[in-house]
Amino acid sequence: MDSSKHILTTFDEALATLRHDVLTMSTLATRSLDNALNGLHRREPDLCLQTIADDEEINQLEKQIDQDGIDLLLRFQPVASDLRRVVAAMKMSPNLERIADESVALARRARKLAQHPQLAETELILPMGAHARQMLADGVEAYVHEDAQLGRDLKERDKALDAMNKQVARRLLARAVEDAEQMRGYINLVFIARHIERIADHATNIGEDAVYAAAAEDIRHQPFVPE
Repeated sequence: MDSSKHILTTFDEALATLRHDVLTMSTLATRSLDNALNGLHRREPDLCLQTIADDEEINQLEKQIDQDGIDLLLRFQPVASDLRRVVAAMKMSPNLERIADESVALARRARKLAQHPQLAETELILPMGAHARQMLADGVEAYVHEDAQLGRDLKERDKALDAMNKQVARRLLARAVEDAEQMRGYINLVFIARHIERIADHATNIGEDAVYAAAAEDIRHQPFVPE
């Protein structure tokens, strides 16, 4: 019996299980974000509550992935591309957990907004939410298919969302000054935009980890070079 083949198969099964748990976590985190954004848009507190309720399951998955990843490293001591795949999975789970946390924070503020008259400026937030949501989907896609170019592209898309956030924040703060009675609502929208911007940051981190796994390239903290 070829013992090296047996060990390789066992490692592949362990890695497949680890990746499956990461993808389950990504599905839950995406659902949490969807519920929070839809709760904001539709003014449905129940969707916001679902985001909050799902958070504990996501937290537990992060712990399980961390534990299983460490166990895999200790048992098999993988090298080269195998090691990068394990490390990328372990680094992805905290970013997914933070996306879920930001979604919970967004949902809490959306619940508060639903208790007061609707603000037309809520519509300013929706393109930001759609942008961040697509970034998350593409970050996961880059990880699953080890698509280094898709992962790299997220950095520029994150800059675009940062610009959107600044523009929206200026508009909302100006409205808060003009309409003092609704100031609290406008401030909640400012924080919601900030939560979305942070979600995009974490999606970008996932893209960076996908590049590392696929191409052995660390693209974190690279200086921006204008064209």
